[in-house]
Amino acid sequence: MPAAALKPLPTQSTAKRPVLLDLPYAPVEKRPLPPGRPREWYVTHNRRLKAMRLAIALLDSGVYMPGQARNETIRSTAELIGVHPPSETTCHMVRAFMRYSR
Repeated sequence: MPAAALKPLPTQSTAKRPVLLDLPYAPVEKRPLPPGRPREWYVTHNRRLKAMRLAIALLDSGVYMPGQARNETIRSTAELIGVHPPSETTCHMVRAFMRYSR
C-alpha cells in the first residue's frame, strides 16, 4: 500500500475548517439506578457516565490527546452532543479517561 494511502484524515486541530462531529451511536436505553446507595455514589456515577460520553465524542471528533481537550473544547462538545455543560471536575475526569484509555 502506498504511503499516501495511509495519510490520516484532518482532525479538529489540523483542519482548515472545523470537522463536523457525526454521531455514529444511539444513546443506550436508560435503566433506573439501584436504590439504597448514598447520594454521593449517584453523583459520582452520573459524573463518570457523562465524562465517558464526552471522552468518546472527543475521540470521535479527532481530539486524541488530553492536552488538546481544554475545558472550552469539552464544553463545546457537550453542547454539540446535547448534555449540560460539565463542571471543572468533570472536565478533569474526561482528560483522565483519555489519558488512561491506552
